Amino acid sequence: MASKKLTITLPVEQLDRIRTIVDAGQARSISGFVQHAVGVSLDDVAGWGAMLAEALDETGGELSAEETAWADDVLQNDRKSESAA
Repeated sequence: MASKKLTITLPVEQLDRIRTIVDAGQARSISGFVQHAVGVSLDDVAGWGAMLAEALDETGGELSAEETAWADDVLQNDRKSESAA
């Protein structure tokens, strides 16, 4: 697989934790750790997408515009209640 070098910004605390993992031999390098983390994250996103698609198939498909509006209204009211508390 082809690779491309890029620059990312991480909080210092996260970078320190990654360096500790690399120093302990649990990852081969900082780049290796980040590559693995991105791969896990991409697989996780794909898994959630597949689970959502399956759940939608089992429950009648995508939400209608009316159902979406109702859910938005309910969630917005919950957010207003939480912020008032």
